[in-house]
Amino acid sequence: MKRFWLVMLSLGLVLAFSASAFAVDVKFSGDFTIGGMYLDKTTLNKDPFAYLVVAPSTTGTHIVGLGTQTVGPSTAFYYQRLRLRTDFVVSPGLSFVTRADIMSRVWGGQRSSQMGPYGQPLSGSAVYASPGSTYESENIVFDWAYINYVSPIGLFMIGYQNDNAWGTVFGDSAVAYPGIEYILPLGQFVLIAKYSKGDDGSRTAINAGSGNADFDQDQYVLAGMYKFKQGEVGMLVKYLRAAEATNYMLINRNNNDMISAWIFAPYTKFKVGPVAIQAEVNYLNGKIKKEGAGAIVQGELAGQDVDIQALAAFVDATADFNMFYVGGTLAYVSGDDPGTPDKSEGAFLNGGTDWNPCLIMWNNDRTYWAGAMPGYSLANLIPATQDGPMGGNNSGIGQPGAWFFQGRAGVRPVTNLDIMASVSYANADKKPILWLYNDFGWEADLTATYKITNNLSYMLGGAYLWTGKFYKGISDANNVTDNYMVINKLTLTF
Repeated sequence: MKRFWLVMLSLGLVLAFSASAFAVDVKFSGDFTIGGMYLDKTTLNKDPFAYLVVAPSTTGTHIVGLGTQTVGPSTAFYYQRLRLRTDFVVSPGLSFVTRADIMSRVWGGQRSSQMGPYGQPLSGSAVYASPGSTYESENIVFDWAYINYVSPIGLFMIGYQNDNAWGTVFGDSAVAYPGIEYILPLGQFVLIAKYSKGDDGSRTAINAGSGNADFDQDQYVLAGMYKFKQGEVGMLVKYLRAAEATNYMLINRNNNDMISAWIFAPYTKFKVGPVAIQAEVNYLNGKIKKEGAGAIVQGELAGQDVDIQALAAFVDATADFNMFYVGGTLAYVSGDDPGTPDKSEGAFLNGGTDWNPCLIMWNNDRTYWAGAMPGYSLANLIPATQDGPMGGNNSGIGQPGAWFFQGRAGVRPVTNLDIMASVSYANADKKPILWLYNDFGWEADLTATYKITNNLSYMLGGAYLWTGKFYKGISDANNVTDNYMVINKLTLTF
């Protein structure tokens, strides 16, 4: 009898767990990419050179040593990344969404270090829209985890979710931030309200030594879109409060500097016959409030509040005639003017990490896997986003303060094959302090993408960069070198 009841209890447990499992519908989607890259040079300087290493202080900057920039060798390797999205559909209109980056690695390559001081990742992976470190992405890191609830009064998304992406791809640097988003469809109109938390300096069990409870970054967004037959238009207004500005704005944390800024971002996408046009403007207006002595930032005056006025704009047109297509792009990002120490016009906006107009210039695949390609620079004396599209001290991602022009043409000789060629030119909007030239250079790209099946495609591409004189830095005696790259990628979507 005892055995009978044991069997019945076991069957009951099985049925109970099965009923719970059957109540949830699980959906998977994502992509898996394997790529191979050859980069002829990993620096743009033809000769080794020495430079001063400086650090901020309460009186400005001071020299802390001498660094050496060597001539970079060529590099060739394979890499891969799996991005997996899982939707747990609990009931109609209610689901739980996760997304993970898995095994983002160079085949057989050295793994990255785990963490640096204060729990900060030694190498981040914002290029791939992940809040985790490169170390975590090399194994598995969850980017998204949020509730998706379609209520009678609109859509709510609560948790870690996609952020910093709006309108066209220009200016987008999609990354997962925790927050609350509300979307209300009203016929052809869509209204959006969102709050997101970038950083929090509060004392916690992990951040036990922190006395920086107010060192936070918060974003508040109101946006609207109107969709019509030929396209759509939209407008976003964002308020940014960044008290942890030192993390990415090069401001001394010890001085409690704070950024308060408004961002306005109108955009449009529409078609006129065979021509598809898209355009976007990002305008930022605000202030860096210097509550302490202040470090020199972008050449501004120490200890003085600084006004922020930055502009980024983009227009792109493509005429598609079935087998053939032609197009062009014009993009502008304001650079910082060394002659206005009480104002910052650069460093706060760029072309974004999601916009990849070339294979070398401002391409996030190249930067993430091969690293920045520096020319001659003054190390920390030059602001990160002013040091060129590929190097100096920055990561090389996102168009900096520059003008960018591109013409392109493509052909589809068969249904599954797309061949495209483009020629691009860029020059700095403003030259950094002591810089001689603002010419970033010319780049020619050629790519061929073949759709093997509906879910599997292969891309082969090549690029040549005629390096501009911008990378000579402060001396005409500095010699720069051209560069070229070959890349191929196999991509599976599911």
